[in-house]
Amino acid sequence: MTRGDETPITGFIGRIPVRNIWLLLLYASQLYRELPASRRVELEDAPDEIPHLVGEILANAVERRLRRNLSHGYRRQRADLNRVRGRVDLFRTEQRRLLQRGRVACFFDELTVDTPRNRCVKAALTHIAGVVSELADHSNLGRRCRDLTFRLERAGVAGYLDPRHAGKAAVLDNTGWVDAHERQMLAAARLALALSIPTEQSGSAFLPLVNREETQGWKLYENAVASFYDVALSHRGWKVRRGRRIQWPAENPSPGLRAVMPDMITDIVLEHHELSSSGAERRIVIDTKFTSIVEQGRFGQTTLKSGHMYQLYAYLRSQEQLGEPVTLNSAGVLLYPSLGINYNESVVIQGHRFSFATVDLAADSRTIRSQLLRIVDV
Repeated sequence: MTRGDETPITGFIGRIPVRNIWLLLLYASQLYRELPASRRVELEDAPDEIPHLVGEILANAVERRLRRNLSHGYRRQRADLNRVRGRVDLFRTEQRRLLQRGRVACFFDELTVDTPRNRCVKAALTHIAGVVSELADHSNLGRRCRDLTFRLERAGVAGYLDPRHAGKAAVLDNTGWVDAHERQMLAAARLALALSIPTEQSGSAFLPLVNREETQGWKLYENAVASFYDVALSHRGWKVRRGRRIQWPAENPSPGLRAVMPDMITDIVLEHHELSSSGAERRIVIDTKFTSIVEQGRFGQTTLKSGHMYQLYAYLRSQEQLGEPVTLNSAGVLLYPSLGINYNESVVIQGHRFSFATVDLAADSRTIRSQLLRIVDV
């Protein structure tokens, strides 16, 4: 996993076509998991149309919620009343001498549709309306989204959240009970808030919810790859795990070692527990790197990055003593982004297959999908 200590590809984010940045955002989104397969294919095959299609999904979901009534929530209120409601604020009551006027300060929970979630959905409609209005032939969708914003206000969603910050609030997660339609609406709102129109800089896009600094681009890339595999492989018997902590096969550690021992945490682990044609279970450890796949060696030759190879080697070999048969033949993949460059090399070292591959983010969406699937040979 690339962090700040690895040199990123200079200007890489700015050179990715906008449609493919939108595609990565789609893969990384909850909406990609929520949609039926036919709609996912529709979005993947037309990355240039992702803002329009997401806007339509969001608008349809909001219209459906308005017909069925918006979800409610409780909002904490404070007021000076002539009767007790909820809990009494003794300090405020005494400070303002309210009892002498026949009043009492209270704070209580009030049922309302003006919840953070509904505010964020309204913010998403406002934002996506501006995006699609700048795109050709989609002005009608922009007007439709703005009309829905006004309908939400009339329904009681009076609060405002800045679209640039709304998606960062912990209100679009799916904690608590929500039905399938509302879950899809929230997922569409999250993705809509992440989309924007291109800037004047050729090939770039302004991503409100994605830090476009080169040292931060790895997060979008890693999330997109992990989410893609989770959706594309789960129905084939694969289990996708992220951020898995790997145990060091350490014995007799010194007393102070645990305080300074670094963790080994993988980006993505794919596991298939049904026996393959070779009679063994499969495990593939994928380490995403947001940097160039090659470097200049000591004598000027182009080589794979040795530090990355050592890291993946440590991931695989350190697990052999844990008693799981699958650890003896697990495979590892170092996966890099690229622009117009294609690497797909592999080698078997001490029973483990090591692969070094790139995903061409300048290619069309079908090529990107086939490259991701080819890497795991499914």
